[in-house]
Amino acid sequence: MEADVTIKEIQIQDRNAFSASLLNSDSPVVFRGLISEWPAVIAATASAEAFSTYLETFDTGNPVTAMLGDAKYQGRLFYNKTMDGFNFERIRLSLKEAILKILTAQNVRDAPSLYVGSTNIDHWLPGFRANNDLPVAELEPLASIWIGNRSTVAAHYDFPSNIACVVAGQRRVTLFPPDQLENLYVGPIDLTPAGQPISLVDLKEPDYNRFPRFRDAEKVSQMVELFPGDAILIPSMWWHHMEATSPFNVLVNYWWRDTPAYMGPPLSVLQHAVLGLRDLPPKQRAHWKRIFDYYIFNATPESFEHIPEESRGVLNRLDENIAKELRANLRNSLL
Repeated sequence: MEADVTIKEIQIQDRNAFSASLLNSDSPVVFRGLISEWPAVIAATASAEAFSTYLETFDTGNPVTAMLGDAKYQGRLFYNKTMDGFNFERIRLSLKEAILKILTAQNVRDAPSLYVGSTNIDHWLPGFRANNDLPVAELEPLASIWIGNRSTVAAHYDFPSNIACVVAGQRRVTLFPPDQLENLYVGPIDLTPAGQPISLVDLKEPDYNRFPRFRDAEKVSQMVELFPGDAILIPSMWWHHMEATSPFNVLVNYWWRDTPAYMGPPLSVLQHAVLGLRDLPPKQRAHWKRIFDYYIFNATPESFEHIPEESRGVLNRLDENIAKELRANLRNSLL
């Protein structure tokens, strides 16, 4: 795959100069050396074993969930052949056990893939962020750690914005703008390997006969190699294909959203729309499209000024109390 490498890069000379304001970009940005002074990065640069020893000082011992895949899949975390399940199994073990398995397999040819994904740092590794963190507290981010050997996660989007920081190993990130939905041949929205719908295209060996429009996605793709100490900003809804290419890889990422959490995940709205709208007769769907445009996508204050403000209910600006009422109504309607 030949990607158009036009992604913006910023070399961080002084980590204290970094602030959350640098994360307002609507397109991806690479920050070279952003976390190079983290003790975790320094330990990982010395050796994988040194990082393991360092991380163990924070480990609560609580079990984590890991994805275990046969070596024949070469770390690609994906569906099985019939797409009614996945090509990996989920296992429970301690973080210490998982890291030991990864370390033991470093020099083993055809070793199975083991991937501990999206593990909440504050819960499983309390104290880690005291000396390994970014000055973005005002964003109220969720900080997670990802540990594994070689792995490939197909192109997917996240609703929250994301800054991913490479602690150990090497990452190859391929990005596609949000408007490439039709060209990425996205799989099911209700059966996904890790929560978000993923592209069915194998970027290493694209099947252009099955996925011809993917050529158009390639033309606007961006690819970057990340090394220990580097970080990348992935704005909300940008598609990103993540490949960990070293025998031992560690990533720390921060997710945050620009809207209150009480608004809920838009993917749930999409699934509800499938339930209530998609299979209506065409004329009814067209009417509902007009209604959605009026109330949601093209709504203006003037749209509802004929209703007294105190009587507008959910048509007023959403707050936490209105959100709770909406959820209660939705729960009752789905019974």
